[in-house]
Amino acid sequence: MQFALAPKRSCVQKIKIPFSLTYRDTMTKDIRERFWERFELGELNEDEWEAICDGCGCCCVLKFEDEDSSEFIYTSVACRLLDSSTCRCKDYSRRTEVVPSCIKLLPQNIESNLEFMPKTCAYRLLYEGRPLFEWHPLISGDPDSVHKAGISISGRHISEEHVADEDLRNFAVEDY
Repeated sequence: MQFALAPKRSCVQKIKIPFSLTYRDTMTKDIRERFWERFELGELNEDEWEAICDGCGCCCVLKFEDEDSSEFIYTSVACRLLDSSTCRCKDYSRRTEVVPSCIKLLPQNIESNLEFMPKTCAYRLLYEGRPLFEWHPLISGDPDSVHKAGISISGRHISEEHVADEDLRNFAVEDY
């Protein structure tokens, strides 16, 4: 089995809603009531789009592509910009400048990036017409619910700063 580092990574990690508050406490004119159930992804405003992210950090782990099967294999190695305690990007606004391979997920490019997204990703679920899980902060009202449910990579990853490229295959995991 031959492995190659996947050419793309996704670092979709930001939410404008202050995570110290619950969804209900942060309703503004830019966040419509239960917007994720009422509108298509392309109809969301920027605040709503960003609020879809559950903060799991799974999209920010490095992946290998099996050259024989073209299957993507996750690792427990995360992007150097991922804050290990919050599972959020440390430099979200400049992430694509700092990490050129970082994907800025948009409604227009979501289909072409599905293979890089975990099966639990809220963007993926909504794109596929499926509901959000009960642990999603928009459903639970608890910004830590993704961590409490064991969905996030919190405590289960190491920064790429501490791993040589040639050693990445040693950090392969089943899936996130």
